Amino acid sequence: MIEQNTLVKEKQLLENYRRIRARSVEICEPLETEDFVVQPVVDVSPPKWHLGHTTWFFETFILIPNLDGYEVFNPQYNFVFNSYYETIGARVIRTDRGNLSRPSVADIFQYRKYVDEQMETFLLNNDLSDDLKKLFELGLNHEQQHQELLLTDIKYILGHNPLFPAYNENFPLEKSEPENFEMLSFKEGIYEIGFEGEGFCFDNELNRHKVYLNDFQISNRLVTNSEYLEFMNDGGYENFRHWHAEGWEWVKENHAKAPLYWHFIEGKWMLYTLNGLKEITPDESVCHINFFEALAFASWKGMRLPTEAEWEVASGKFDWGKRWEWTGSAYLPYPGFAKEEGAVGEYNGKFMVNQMVLRGASLATPKGHSRKTYRNFFPTSLQWQFTGIRLAR
Repeated sequence: MIEQNTLVKEKQLLENYRRIRARSVEICEPLETEDFVVQPVVDVSPPKWHLGHTTWFFETFILIPNLDGYEVFNPQYNFVFNSYYETIGARVIRTDRGNLSRPSVADIFQYRKYVDEQMETFLLNNDLSDDLKKLFELGLNHEQQHQELLLTDIKYILGHNPLFPAYNENFPLEKSEPENFEMLSFKEGIYEIGFEGEGFCFDNELNRHKVYLNDFQISNRLVTNSEYLEFMNDGGYENFRHWHAEGWEWVKENHAKAPLYWHFIEGKWMLYTLNGLKEITPDESVCHINFFEALAFASWKGMRLPTEAEWEVASGKFDWGKRWEWTGSAYLPYPGFAKEEGAVGEYNGKFMVNQMVLRGASLATPKGHSRKTYRNFFPTSLQWQFTGIRLAR
């Protein structure tokens, strides 16, 4: 049982749990029931699956092993909502998530209610060990990751509806980039990167280590829509010289001519946003760019993408957080990286191949979930995340 001197800390854990869990539901409030079940492509999961999967995480990793007498809500849900954890057993393949008309949306909300009630009982009546607190905090950060995925997936679902319905007409509008463009200079030398200090981080941000960097420059702001439009108008998608071979194949196979959600309608470039379809705003940061496009644009400008080490070292000198920013760095383990035992060890390490690192955050990133050491990662061809471009040389 919890002793009095730990009660305040345990209540804080419960408050954080309630706040973060409520935010996932809040994100889904503008949706119609039909929106919860759509899966247009393999990389996009139905919103109801996200709500179920994040609940499954707490049930599977916290409640089942640690709450005496806990009864699972539905034994089939382990098969339905396990994402990629081989340790936990068989699961619905990712392409079939959109075929799950059952469990219903109402069932998923009942599942969340049931697990939340059990979690509250557990948190109020048990003194969590340090290891269990770490796992609990991982679960909260895991849910925040899925809150960002909820927004990206909802945008893809609605943005590929021929009617271009708005997700939320009151969704906060983005601020334009500052007019001035300059390159910030950094001297060659030995720097340190990686997480240090108190607070949460993912295992791929450890361990802090030294890197040697040559002299480099990095832009003070992101590339804008108008600047990217110059690239397009100059034949950027027709000139193979700016593209990797694999990127050029992607252009040809997909007949790519513009970023995701750009539509040329009646002589104007229009953009689908979470507020609905609108005309391109020239000074907004270009968004939904894949790695191939980011690198091709940088090549066209006679520049390159920053490495993740350069980005982290320079990040205190510029504003970031509007877009996940592509780097030129492959997603690889830091020196001394070691996967933890069991299912939790599958969280990041198993993906350290065929991915590129993104740094920063985006308008979809939950508050308090960003830091300069955060290592996001995606395959080179994906556009659906809120990604942008910062230049370096």
